[in-house]
Amino acid sequence: MRIIPAIDIIDGKCVRLTKGDYDTKKIYNESPLEVAKQFEAHGIENLHVVDLDGAKSQHIVNYKVLESIASKTNLKIDFGGGLKSDEDLQIAFESGASQITGGSIAVKNTEMFLCWLQRYGSEKIILGADAMNEKVAISGWQEDSHLELIPFIKKYQQAGISYVICTDISKDGMLEGPSFELYSRILTQLGNATATTPLKLIASGGISTFDELPKLQELNCEGVIIGKAIYENRISLKQLENFILKNN
Repeated sequence: MRIIPAIDIIDGKCVRLTKGDYDTKKIYNESPLEVAKQFEAHGIENLHVVDLDGAKSQHIVNYKVLESIASKTNLKIDFGGGLKSDEDLQIAFESGASQITGGSIAVKNTEMFLCWLQRYGSEKIILGADAMNEKVAISGWQEDSHLELIPFIKKYQQAGISYVICTDISKDGMLEGPSFELYSRILTQLGNATATTPLKLIASGGISTFDELPKLQELNCEGVIIGKAIYENRISLKQLENFILKNN
């Protein structure tokens, strides 16, 4: 299971929100690059970067931060937040993203999202399936799409999506543990070998202690995104380094 720390960006700074609420913004570091370098120094190879300004303004904003991290580290970066056009996608990849995550676009413009999947392939395009009460939420989690989460993932899995980041918004930033039961159901229903495309489910939201990581690994989550637990020192980078070494 891949360990994927999160860097969320507002005004070029590393921040965290609670349940996606912009009013709860807490700045953890003025320099996302500095944070990324700390992660890399502890053996971490993957990074999840969210352009929160982009999510709000519906187009890519903080691509210079992405460019800085990508050019000055060897981290494999998946980048999301406000990617709505072919131009946004091109900027993200040219700025050094290894993968991009599309959430709102997959709900509001299925045709374009499927075009991206066809053009770039399933290794480059991640489906962002973020939900509140198992209904897909979009537009920086400010809007409920009324779409049921598992059928939504299944539809895209049948279209060739492999990577899915699933955040239970009610858990995000709460440090109360992830949605084990939800991930278990998703993987039971969609993760079997006979599926059109094997599902690579990345758990996100609510990670609060190191002990939760082996449990997510047992469920066969392909990756886990960790944010506030790192920044609030609930999980140390040394613990993550040891986990990575043990599993390599």
